[in-house]
Amino acid sequence: MPPPKDVVKIAVQMVGAIPQLIDLPQTKPLAAVLKDVCNAWSLPNAEHYALQYVDGRQTYITESNRGEIKNGSILRLTTSPDQEAERLHSGIQSNNSDVKTDSLKKLAGLSQDVTFAQEFINRNGLKQIFHIVEEGNATGEMLAHTLKAFMELMEHDFVSWETLSAAFIKRIVSYVNTSSVDAAVQQLSLSILENMVPTNRLLFDLVRKEVTLDRLLTHLQATNTQLQVKAMALLIALLLAATDAERRDMMDYLQEKNIRQFIHKNIIHSSEPLGDEMAHYLYVLQSVSLNLCERRMRTSMDPYSQEQRELLQSLRQTAFESESEASSGNFSTERRRSLCAKEFRKLGFTNNSNPAEDLRRAPPGLLALDNMVYFSRHTPNAYSRFVLENSSREDKHECPFARSSIQLTLILCEILHVGEPCSETAQAFYPMFFGQDHFFEELFCICIQLVNKTWKEMRATQEDFDKVLQVVREQITRTLSLKPTSLELFKTRVNALNYSEILKLRQTERLHQEETLAVPVLELRERLKPELLELIRQQRLLHLCEGTLFRKISSRRRQDKLWYCRLSPNRKMLHYGDVEEGACSAPIESLTEKIPVADMKLLLVGKECLHTKEKSSGKQNKDILELAFSIVYDTEEYCLNFIAPNRYEFCLWTDGLNVLLGKEMTSERTQTDLDVLLSMELKLRLLDLENISIPDTPPPVPKPPSNLNFCYDFSQAEQ
Repeated sequence: MPPPKDVVKIAVQMVGAIPQLIDLPQTKPLAAVLKDVCNAWSLPNAEHYALQYVDGRQTYITESNRGEIKNGSILRLTTSPDQEAERLHSGIQSNNSDVKTDSLKKLAGLSQDVTFAQEFINRNGLKQIFHIVEEGNATGEMLAHTLKAFMELMEHDFVSWETLSAAFIKRIVSYVNTSSVDAAVQQLSLSILENMVPTNRLLFDLVRKEVTLDRLLTHLQATNTQLQVKAMALLIALLLAATDAERRDMMDYLQEKNIRQFIHKNIIHSSEPLGDEMAHYLYVLQSVSLNLCERRMRTSMDPYSQEQRELLQSLRQTAFESESEASSGNFSTERRRSLCAKEFRKLGFTNNSNPAEDLRRAPPGLLALDNMVYFSRHTPNAYSRFVLENSSREDKHECPFARSSIQLTLILCEILHVGEPCSETAQAFYPMFFGQDHFFEELFCICIQLVNKTWKEMRATQEDFDKVLQVVREQITRTLSLKPTSLELFKTRVNALNYSEILKLRQTERLHQEETLAVPVLELRERLKPELLELIRQQRLLHLCEGTLFRKISSRRRQDKLWYCRLSPNRKMLHYGDVEEGACSAPIESLTEKIPVADMKLLLVGKECLHTKEKSSGKQNKDILELAFSIVYDTEEYCLNFIAPNRYEFCLWTDGLNVLLGKEMTSERTQTDLDVLLSMELKLRLLDLENISIPDTPPPVPKPPSNLNFCYDFSQAEQ
């Protein structure tokens, strides 16, 4: 007979004693359970003991988390959190350095547990940690354990970062600014400062003043990859917390120090593979840099601004300088105004008499004017060739430079997401961005010449303007999807993708679509679907068996701890557990926690997940919701919460879990994979029918013959 639902079978260990196998009623008070366990081993003072998981993070069992105990769990009888907190509180004040170091080491490990952390903080334990750091005598391993314990205790949000003393902060800053300090201490110090920066404006100002950009650049040049990541994390935190003006000044200074070229050479093209965390920080740095264009993009041209009018006039003067100077000397004001209007028309402005009107639309606003001026000043030959070449064409065939530039600037802003907030999880950056100063302007210079080239290839007229820009957008997006490593490579590839190539690609895609829409082909697709869906199901389950590394996301920090989850080879158990930073995978034996697949009841995604509601804050955005999912198991009270590293993993895991639950796979990746597999299978099956039209209805079956005399009589042949 199976045990009651509220009773779990567990083992309890204690050093030097024979383990106990007990039935734990979940309705029985924990104090009574502890008393029974202690009585079995003849231990007095049961209130001085607590139960703790043997494996994993060794969390203390409390009334609030006891529901997570599973059948077969192994627990340890150990000193209660309040007793342990008292002992370690005394140990870290010891005059014996070995005792002090051991106490701090154990404190760093136990502080991950919220129950212990609360007890230790209630005893003013943080005050002792502050004292150890402020007096400055701790070094090496002792100091590293102290800072680690501090970080773990602060993670629980019992104490505000704003309460830190100036002496403590200055000591942390000194560890970052001193080259001789141990790398582990510097990494922890950088992490502490990174957490301080977003919490308070005064702390931001203090860190920005004390930790210079030059110092962070020095850490970025270190050979220690983790030190590079922590330095980049602090740099990004400073940039995100800064005002627009401060951010612009910081980016200008970093540009002077050639940070992009350093990142391009020493981080992106390093011999070490680029980690997910660094990839995210590079994405944020790219996004912050591009968003510096937002102010100009959203600002309309002011026709009364002398500076803006001069920029506009410089476009005309650069293109028609010799011509206008030679002919306008003796002209009246009216004649000169008429000549200027004619030249602005040749430049491609829609409103010849008042070209500033063309730039009143925002976006792209003044950013379009900046791009045109940059193009005219940095590539004057290409600029003059563009303008003069189109001036010599018939009116209806000329490619309007100004109108094209305004629309192209808007297209580039949309493709590069200028003005959009940074994602908290994205890692998609363009390597070529870090290989070039003035990236946006240089990209514009390449693409505006592409517009002229495509215009000529299409033999376009003014009526085809939108079509040409649509083709140009497609050329740019297709080329960017190849992730070229430099602008030169981008230029080569985008120019090779000419209009005829775009037509070929479109035709191939259209023919493929038309071919797959024939009635017999649609019937064949439906017959193939079940077999291919089963193939996708097996692939999803195999991916779950391989496992994935997940990050725990907190409300204060982008990332916290790493944990790994994988399905057992027999597909009956889901194993999971914490892993160390830098781990790529984890053997199934090392994952101490497990959930039987038979106990899984429901899969929640997005806003349905409780952990997204708990973690929500003003800085959270929709990316976390798009990557969150939870497994409800046993009863609907217990959940295992996930936040996928990317959308691909989200799709594979939610599909795989749905398969285990006996439900349909619902992710967009399923449809994509199914379409690819169907396309491949159909192409193989229809290979012999190339250039043969497939009728919508099958040919009629001929009537049976009037007689069967044409049949050969084998019996006579044998005689």
